[in-house]
Amino acid sequence: MSRRAVITDTPRWKAARPAVSVLIPFLRDDPSALVALLDEEAAAVDGGVELLLLDDGTGDAELTARLSAQIKTLRLPARLITLPVNEGRSRGRNRLASAARGGSLLFLDSDMRPDHRRFLKDWADLVAREDPAVAFGGFSLLQAPDEARFAVHRAMATRSDCVPYTERARQPEKYVYTSNLLVRRDVFEAEAFDPGFTGWGWEDVEWAMRVSRRFRVVHLDNPATHMGLDTVEALTAKYEQSAPNFARVVGRHPDIVSAYPSYKAARLLKRLPGLGAARPWMKRAAAAAWLPVKARAFSLRLYRAALYAGAV
Repeated sequence: MSRRAVITDTPRWKAARPAVSVLIPFLRDDPSALVALLDEEAAAVDGGVELLLLDDGTGDAELTARLSAQIKTLRLPARLITLPVNEGRSRGRNRLASAARGGSLLFLDSDMRPDHRRFLKDWADLVAREDPAVAFGGFSLLQAPDEARFAVHRAMATRSDCVPYTERARQPEKYVYTSNLLVRRDVFEAEAFDPGFTGWGWEDVEWAMRVSRRFRVVHLDNPATHMGLDTVEALTAKYEQSAPNFARVVGRHPDIVSAYPSYKAARLLKRLPGLGAARPWMKRAAAAAWLPVKARAFSLRLYRAALYAGAV
């Protein structure tokens, strides 16, 4: 494959003048189901919404060919950008924003599924009506797989992430994830994602902390389902990646993050003698299928806080 990005456009791409650009980065995922659902709303948004997809170095020729063929059949104006090598979550989203033409950018993860058939229309109507600086629509687990291997992640996400918009609005910067996030272009140009974050976690929350100091963050009820639940093993690997990112957030925004339960738990655990020896046992308990799901979820939260203790 060429070392340059490969671009595939729909026939409608060139002439479109969208108000909203939907930005979907992915790596080793197949976003075709999400794209097909969004395209069902093409008539409702009447040219006002475009799709931009970024394959961040998957290196799967079959997937690229399949998506390229799908893109050419869409009624929504759409562009697929295929990168030969991975650029990372922050750089990838910044690249998508640079290629977008809408005045508002809707960041949507590739493993999301709209929870209703007015998803794009509601976002487009909000932009036309209020043109908010930042808005988060929320996410749910309504359509997510209900399998035993995902039970711990489901329990944790239900408790901490699937939060009603009225509750999210009380701490607007905390409940901002790029899974379903609208950002006005001038706001994103003023505050882009920090490419210094590597691996998994916290780059979207840190971005929201910066933005909330300058712009109003709105929360609304326009959710999509997070389909990509993880096993305990996958979650622990992500948490291990995220510890340096958490330290970066603490260093930049101690006044905000010090109110978060994850920070407070990390501070408490830091005082615990023998924390290094206890940490593997927390991980084992989280992975123990014979324990109740609530106990496993508690153990996994403890393990994450123990990892973060070095940052506080």
